[in-house]
Amino acid sequence: MTIFKPAVYFIGAGPGDPDLLTIKAHKIITQADVIFYADSLIPVEILQDIRPDTQLIPTGDKTLEEIMILIQEQLESKYIIVRLHSGDLSIYSAIHEQMRILAEKNIPFELIPGISAFQAAAAKLGAELTIPDLVQTIILTRISGCASSVPEAEELASLATHQASLCLYLAARHVETAQEKLLDHYPPNTPTAVCFRIGWPNEKIWLIPLEKMAQVTREEKLIRTTLYLISPALKSGFSSRSRLYHPQYSHLFRP
Repeated sequence: MTIFKPAVYFIGAGPGDPDLLTIKAHKIITQADVIFYADSLIPVEILQDIRPDTQLIPTGDKTLEEIMILIQEQLESKYIIVRLHSGDLSIYSAIHEQMRILAEKNIPFELIPGISAFQAAAAKLGAELTIPDLVQTIILTRISGCASSVPEAEELASLATHQASLCLYLAARHVETAQEKLLDHYPPNTPTAVCFRIGWPNEKIWLIPLEKMAQVTREEKLIRTTLYLISPALKSGFSSRSRLYHPQYSHLFRP
C-alpha cells in the first residue's frame, strides 16, 4: 500500500463519475485527513470512500485567501490535505494562484491529473474528435464572462475560423453570443452536443445542429456545468481511415 506524505495534493476529480478517478487520486482521497472541495462542482459520490474521520471543508463560499490560510493551518498538524477540483487541473481550475502562494510559503504540493469533461463527453457520444481528412485539431476554449476575460487574440470568433472540433466551456449564460460568433464560420447544421453534468447521475446530452444550441440551452434552463462540443466529427456516416493500421503503411514495428 502506498503511504503518502503530509502535503497538499491537488486532485482532478474528473467530470463527476467516481469510477473515472485515477487510481492514485482514489488512494490519496482514502488516506486524506482533510479535503477541501468545490462543493457545487463535486458530486457526493466522489467522496464515498473517505475515512470516517476525514474533515470535509467546502470552498464554494470562501475566497482564495481564506482557503490558503486554512490549508496552512491544517498542514501544521502534519496532515495529508486534498484540494479537490472538478475535471482536470490543467483546464479552468484556478490552481495557478494557489500553487504560487504555496510555493512562496515553501509548502509542499503535488498535482494529480483528472479526466476532463470534453473527454468524458466524447466517450459518451462514442465519438473520436480527430478524424483523418475531416478534422485534426481540438480547441478548448471559453467565452468572456464576469469571472474571467479572454485575450483578444483568442476570441471565439477568431478560433471558429479553423472549423476544428471546438470544446466550449463556461458559456451557458452567454450562449446566444457564443452561437452567433460560431455561426459566422461553422455551417448552421454543424453537429453540436450540449452536455449537462457529464458523469453525474443526472447527466444529459442533446445532439443538435449548431443553429439550435441557444434554443435548447434556454428551453432546458441550463446555466451551469454545461459543456458544448461543436464538431464535424460528430456527424454520422463520414467514412475515412487512418493509415496507422493500413496494410500498405509500414513503420518500425510493422515492416
